[in-house]
Amino acid sequence: MADEKITAVDVEAAPVEVKQAGEKKPRFGYGKIGNVFACGTALFSDGYQNGVVGDVNTILGILYPDTVAKKNYAKAFRSTAFAGTVVGQLVFGYFSDSIGRKFGMILATLIVAVFAALSAGSYGGGTTGGMLSALAAWRFFIGIGIGAEYPAGSVACGESSEDPAIKQGIRHGLFALATNSAIDWGFVISSFVPLVFLWICGEDHLRLVWRLSLGFGVIPPLLVLIWRFGMQEPERYRKEAIVRGKTPYWLIIKKYWIPFCALSLSWFIYDFIVYPFGIYSSTIINQIIGADASLTTVFGWNVVVNLFYIPGTMGGALLVDWVGPKRLMCICLILQAILGFGMSGGYDHLIKHIGGFTVAYGIFLSLGEAGPGNCLGLLAAKVSPTAFRGKFYGGAAAVGKIGAFVGTWVFPVIIDDFGSGTAGQTGPFYIGSGLAILSAIVAWFFLPEIGGNHLLDADAEFRAYLEANGYDTSTMGVKEGEENRL
Repeated sequence: MADEKITAVDVEAAPVEVKQAGEKKPRFGYGKIGNVFACGTALFSDGYQNGVVGDVNTILGILYPDTVAKKNYAKAFRSTAFAGTVVGQLVFGYFSDSIGRKFGMILATLIVAVFAALSAGSYGGGTTGGMLSALAAWRFFIGIGIGAEYPAGSVACGESSEDPAIKQGIRHGLFALATNSAIDWGFVISSFVPLVFLWICGEDHLRLVWRLSLGFGVIPPLLVLIWRFGMQEPERYRKEAIVRGKTPYWLIIKKYWIPFCALSLSWFIYDFIVYPFGIYSSTIINQIIGADASLTTVFGWNVVVNLFYIPGTMGGALLVDWVGPKRLMCICLILQAILGFGMSGGYDHLIKHIGGFTVAYGIFLSLGEAGPGNCLGLLAAKVSPTAFRGKFYGGAAAVGKIGAFVGTWVFPVIIDDFGSGTAGQTGPFYIGSGLAILSAIVAWFFLPEIGGNHLLDADAEFRAYLEANGYDTSTMGVKEGEENRL
């Protein structure tokens, strides 16, 4: 009956060992779990590219202080990458659904590799201003490639994680390890690589250091590219994609606008408050190393601060299947807010005990990664049906990136309004902690909890909904010969 709820059992009754019609063996022989990581780990480039620009900006500020300060190139590098990321998320959200996940993933890795190489060799006519302008332009295109990974790679990662051959108790955790953990390790490596090149080249050759650091960003996407050529489209996409018929946008909006808006708002808020939550890292570093520390020391402590994220994302990956993505995200947001209020209220006392303050801040950052860091992308990749999952994920992720962009411009003004001293340090943190609670409330009341078999049930429910509204579902799925041959 069209008005009866269809479950995954109804559409997936075949034994898991039965080979699907037209299914080909992976070219390089990696298994189902390997597919999950092949899809998701290119997000390492997101962490690396967004992280390395901080150390590169520091070096450029030393080499070309007048030009960088006059044109505000440091913000230009970040802003162009943000803009490119949003473009990539939206455009490739469409490509991912209409052409294929594999097409989007391969093109994304090629874009990142090519423009990472161009950024390392930025020339710009031989002038400092021209070189910095070229670097900002290449950052925009790198952003497109990074943004493309979200609706292509992460979505394919989510679909691959629910392959019948992977047991349910580890599916969400595998997704978290392949996506957000890869991003966080990208941040760690992005701070370690410039440090290594600085050790090798010395502070007398900073031009070589920043170019080599950017050039290193070519390697990870090329390695993943080789892996991805041996893949095929995820099974869920092959069964449920809409590549021939007309996409029923109005039916989709009527049924799924609430979870889309809730997820987008939660993502916007969380990315918006990333800026104030990073304030205390500068406090810790300045307190420990002082104002006259060498560049090597500064870069070394950047590695330490980025390592704070790792226990959270790795530990959260172990918990997410047991607790559930929505519950874990909300719990961690509330705990993060409580700890944030406590750290701000006791700031004057804690700052005199920098060791304890550093530990508290490390726990604070870990909660952020275990909760919203891991779970926002997981929910985006699995809440919606397969047929428009790329657009759903890409749209929500783009709203989140806009939140991050707005935060980088708004919070410096807020800090100035609070003034110098303790108020300037703690005021924005109070705001961020309060918004974390708001994000948790939105997620708790407006997002569904998802189990390890959610994609099958979501697709079955969507098919029943379309049929009840007169849509011909026989056109859904990728027929043999239509799958992208890359």
